[in-house]
Amino acid sequence: MGYAGGAKENPTYHNLGDHTETLQIDYDPSKISYEKLLDLFWEEHDPSSRSWSRQYKAVVFYHDEEQKRLAVASRDRLAAKLGKTIHTEVLPYSHFFAAEDYHQKYYLRQHRQMLRQFQQYYPQPADLMNSTAAARVNGYLGGYGTTASVKTDIEQLGLSEAAREELSERVRNKE
Repeated sequence: MGYAGGAKENPTYHNLGDHTETLQIDYDPSKISYEKLLDLFWEEHDPSSRSWSRQYKAVVFYHDEEQKRLAVASRDRLAAKLGKTIHTEVLPYSHFFAAEDYHQKYYLRQHRQMLRQFQQYYPQPADLMNSTAAARVNGYLGGYGTTASVKTDIEQLGLSEAAREELSERVRNKE
């Protein structure tokens, strides 16, 4: 979680300037393609809806001309498929500013016992923010993932037995 797309240096939630709240995704193209990430992005919001503020607008930031080409092409395909104007913007990336620590791992922060376990492993907030295991647990707690995927991952997440059971139960209840 963080801010991008504006000119203000070091924006914060309460002093955002002209930035938009956004996510930065680091990915391995040998495991998932940029095109697949775009497909997921378009599925997860209503791109035909106008944003009510710059802070919360929907946008794809591209890093190079190839990403721009793919993002624009996927947007245009979706517009043709839906028969609607797409209001999600495709803009050049300039800089990403990580949001304040308390904005990171939103769903995990609602489960204090699990959060404390991760904070033992990652006492520095930046390390917690960058933890793949914490990101996976945060996603599962947010309703993303399946019982099968939790089963595959659970031993590698660094959770206590009680936290494993709680996580498994929460995912089962959201399916």
